Amino acid sequence: MHLNLSHLALLPLVAGHTTFTNLYVNGVNQGDGVCVRMNRDPETASFPIEPVTDKAMACGYDGEKAVSRVCPTKGDDLLTFEFREYADGSQPGSIEDSHKGPCAVYMKRVNDATADNNAAGDGWFKIWQLDYDTSDGKWCTEKLIDNNGLISVHVPPDLHPGYYLVRPELLALHASADSPPDPQFYVGCAQVFVQQGGTAEPRGVHIGEHTYDLDMPALTYNIYQEPLALPYPMFGPEVYRTKGNQRRRDANKLVQDKGRRPDGCILVRDNWCGFEVPSYNDENGCWASSQKCWDQSDVCWNTALPTGNAACNIWQDKCTNIDDSCRSGDWHGPPNQGKDLTPVPKGPAGSLDVFEQ
Repeated sequence: MHLNLSHLALLPLVAGHTTFTNLYVNGVNQGDGVCVRMNRDPETASFPIEPVTDKAMACGYDGEKAVSRVCPTKGDDLLTFEFREYADGSQPGSIEDSHKGPCAVYMKRVNDATADNNAAGDGWFKIWQLDYDTSDGKWCTEKLIDNNGLISVHVPPDLHPGYYLVRPELLALHASADSPPDPQFYVGCAQVFVQQGGTAEPRGVHIGEHTYDLDMPALTYNIYQEPLALPYPMFGPEVYRTKGNQRRRDANKLVQDKGRRPDGCILVRDNWCGFEVPSYNDENGCWASSQKCWDQSDVCWNTALPTGNAACNIWQDKCTNIDDSCRSGDWHGPPNQGKDLTPVPKGPAGSLDVFEQ
């Protein structure tokens, strides 16, 4: 019996906070957890970074651990980030209504987005931010809630092509005026490759250990004060603005050589791939391929991110079908050889418009 019942579900996911789970490129969902660095513990995946001086402030807990996939994009493309209360989407919600505060998105150029230990440090530049919108009296996180957890930004069109980390950041201020103050940051990172753009290499800042501290007025801001003390004292560098003479998208091109979907991958589960088992035409070959299928199944279940293991059920069904063929004497296979089993990811559940201050 190959099925291990302990694999049937991830540990119970804890809600009440939020986590970045999905990247969309020009409105196309790249898949749950695909290209995303995130906290790999399902019990704490939605927890804030504490204390605010922690090194994990760069890309979140486990954010120094790269994933195998890198999503391609281009200068001026639209990137959309989905936040969920439950990382696997098993229940609705993006973040609690009480968690009001600003948002920002940063980028950092790296030599290799699939390499570990390149998140914290220098090189981060801000490409978008939104705090309190006086036109409708809403914080950025409230707009995110209204938009089913989605925020969107454009890749600066003049960026030098190459590998980048993209860092969406939410700050919840509901407990920032407490004693002691408890500002709550929620961050993650997407791994992307900018295929073409310009020649710009924006000057970056350090994000990591001790970047933020409780001496910053933005982190002890009282959202309950009436009237609010506006403008909000937004933190971090100024938003990078494209230089007019560097806007040509086709001025510079590079070819991505890391992080692409592997050839022969027939099922995607976040950054894991299932590969077709060897062909067979006798009983021994059938059972040998069955074992190779179940070996991959074990890896699928044991390495799933908090975004879920639905793909592992699909793979398990494939292995079961091979077993059934072996038992019935149908020793020519595997069934549906080479068929792509990856479900089409859901489309965006909200607007892709960029929120403007």
